[in-house]
Amino acid sequence: MTWQPIRWGLESLVTDTALNAGELVTNAIRHGAGPIAPRLIKHQPLSCEVSEAGRTCPRLRHTRSTDEDGRGILLVSQLSRRWGRRRITGGKVVRAEQELPHPAEGESDTGFPPDPAGAAWPNDAESRGEELT
Repeated sequence: MTWQPIRWGLESLVTDTALNAGELVTNAIRHGAGPIAPRLIKHQPLSCEVSEAGRTCPRLRHTRSTDEDGRGILLVSQLSRRWGRRRITGGKVVRAEQELPHPAEGESDTGFPPDPAGAAWPNDAESRGEELT
């Protein structure tokens, strides 16, 4: 998922987007089920979504310094404006959102139209890792 932000002129978001996508896909592989479908949506905000057929939802864990795993969602929560999950028919979608940089004066935002599923996401207060409907 590193080439798409570059194509959209979002070079400053490449590292965080790649880390978010990698953590969400890794969680889906390790703890999910069925086919995994990542996607990147450029709107305000930039959203990285991973859908899969599992029913188990990710959560922040309190890890010890000796633990070898369990820090992925913590990383996602630190790199994202917000993150969360929502159930869909046949599984769930886990999503991390990043703020888009403001266009320079005289430039226009060439983002795609809003994601129809995005309308179901609540505003900030309850969204950090909560069940999003």
